[in-house]
Amino acid sequence: MSATDALPPSLRPSRTARAITLAVLLLVLVYSLAPIYWLVVSATKSNPDLVSSNGWWFAENNLVANYHALMSWTQGLFWRWVANSVLYSLVAGVVGTLLSVAAGYGLAKFRFPGRGAVQVVIMAGLLLPIALLTIPLYLVFDRMGLTNTMWAVIIPSCVSPFGVFLGRVYAQSSVPDEILESARIDGAGEVRIFFTMVLRLLAPAMVTIFLFIFVATWNNFLLPLMMLNSADLKPVTLGLYGMMSYFNPQYGAVLQGALLGVIPLVVLFLSLQKRWQSGLAAGAVKG
Repeated sequence: MSATDALPPSLRPSRTARAITLAVLLLVLVYSLAPIYWLVVSATKSNPDLVSSNGWWFAENNLVANYHALMSWTQGLFWRWVANSVLYSLVAGVVGTLLSVAAGYGLAKFRFPGRGAVQVVIMAGLLLPIALLTIPLYLVFDRMGLTNTMWAVIIPSCVSPFGVFLGRVYAQSSVPDEILESARIDGAGEVRIFFTMVLRLLAPAMVTIFLFIFVATWNNFLLPLMMLNSADLKPVTLGLYGMMSYFNPQYGAVLQGALLGVIPLVVLFLSLQKRWQSGLAAGAVKG
């Protein structure tokens, strides 16, 4: 029995509504999967095949040749760039998630002077494009001697106004004051309460925040472009950009690099899909 069959007859959607919903979902599915399919097909083609053949059908298989071209142009650094992207995104995701839920929990459950002003500043941060902060960040990190280091990418990526906002909304409704008071009466300190109790209650929100920070760090292009000039420290996005700016690049090799570079994101989303969806749904309901 489906979920709609369990509803009263008056609340069940009509056949027309079901058909329209199914058609829209199929269109969204095709729209979402078509670029991935095109990328898979194009990663097997040479430059002439990309121009002469249909973009939606396989031509002569140049998969191995494109991979060798990718490794040759990058001087064997491609997988190093992928590892750099994973490192930057993973560290920023873990640290940024802890900072976000800690700040959100503090704003939701503690009363202190300036609390309202802090919330206004965080909300304003949601409206401010991160690209506007890149040059000021570069000047600050240059004075600190941190440019051309991994910290120049990781530290700014750990700050997430959206993560703080979601953590505050979720903590406000998911962390009962009664549990906190009981723990304090039993003698537990605030740090112990946060790490042993609050983090477990905020687990769905933490997964959602982690994914948002991870993807934002992975896709960030302007920040590493400004901060890094060493080939060994580049993320995969910046490395592939350098390949595209080369005279007469092998587009099939670049597309294969893009395909291989997105695999960690696909694996991460598939492995955390259920937790991510529950976190979004809970946040929407509690908001």
